[in-house]
Amino acid sequence: MRELLLSLEIAGACALVLLVVLVVIVLRRRRLTSRLGTFDCSVRRPTGARPRWALGVARYEIDRLDWYRTFSLSPRPSCSFARGALDVSLWRDAEGGEVFAVQPGAIVVECRHSGGELDLAMSNDAYTGFASWLESAPPGQNVNVA
Repeated sequence: MRELLLSLEIAGACALVLLVVLVVIVLRRRRLTSRLGTFDCSVRRPTGARPRWALGVARYEIDRLDWYRTFSLSPRPSCSFARGALDVSLWRDAEGGEVFAVQPGAIVVECRHSGGELDLAMSNDAYTGFASWLESAPPGQNVNVA
């Protein structure tokens, strides 16, 4: 009987920890998306060893785009992309397996950032805002938007 109670206590503690982690992730996402200038954005580096899409939220800053991973507890951005180093090569509809890996109805924006390739997946409306943000860079920054 004692072993059963101990295993039930361990299972209950694990369930409680999992619930707390899920609540923290949801609260973090709500805090991130409550500010203006945020949008759902998936990121993939196609030249990596295992190119995979990662879900997240992007937020515009003055001179960079900060990207926060959805399933993370960190208050800091997972990646930051300098506005002056981002060049959009082209945008296209998600195709093949990408359709299932990104948000529904997302378009894929192929970019170059500091010489490396980068794919961003976002809604059509978010791309309009992204292109406007890039084009509105201060004078002297060379910005290329497809």
